[in-house]
Amino acid sequence: MTRVALVTGGTRGIGLAISVALKVAGYKVAANYAGNDAAAGACEKELGVKAYKWDVGDYDACVKGIAQVEADLGPIDILVNNAGITRDATLHKMTPEQWRQVMSVDLDSMFNMCQPVINGMRERGFGRIINISSINGQKGQMGQTNYSAAKAGVIGFTKALAQEVAKKGVTVNVIAPGYIDTEMVAAVPPKVLESIIATIPVGRLGKAEEIAHCVLFLADEKAGFITGATFTANGAQYIAG
Repeated sequence: MTRVALVTGGTRGIGLAISVALKVAGYKVAANYAGNDAAAGACEKELGVKAYKWDVGDYDACVKGIAQVEADLGPIDILVNNAGITRDATLHKMTPEQWRQVMSVDLDSMFNMCQPVINGMRERGFGRIINISSINGQKGQMGQTNYSAAKAGVIGFTKALAQEVAKKGVTVNVIAPGYIDTEMVAAVPPKVLESIIATIPVGRLGKAEEIAHCVLFLADEKAGFITGATFTANGAQYIAG
């Protein structure tokens, strides 16, 4: 049986690497995206991964989008909540809109995406939910009270949901990446990037494919005893106890 995987933010960066890895591993993959039609088109044309456009911060849009994915590909067995945005500012300069935008996409999306699929997973006795948090949700980061709070919330959400569905064959885990070599990180000024890399003991940025490899492991049927866990993938930049 070919399992169906849905990856939010799945047409660029880490999400694209996850979509590619799942496709190569034999899953039927749907990639959600928010606005970059060119990247989505390339994902469909070059990888054969069907792209679906909706805002993960909008519950009704998620319900509708998930229904379309399941109509096209079948019930969702693996959900990877990868979509996320930043709206950085120190708190005394942060606007309510910057706070709300990040909370909507990075945290509200956990409910919006998981709630519509969880009953189906419970009924079928199998499911893999993999939520992408961040090193900054573990340790905090200056100028990112919104992002750090949302990503910390992802970890708490995961721990609670994992307990609710453990007996139903559904696992729920977190991957907390450190600084990964993506377009977003590449846009950081060179001197700032050098200072970041200097704090990473392995001496380099992570690769999106390395995060995708973690997803493959957690998505596997043999990973059924691992749930409620937070996998740190940050080159020992931050070691969580």
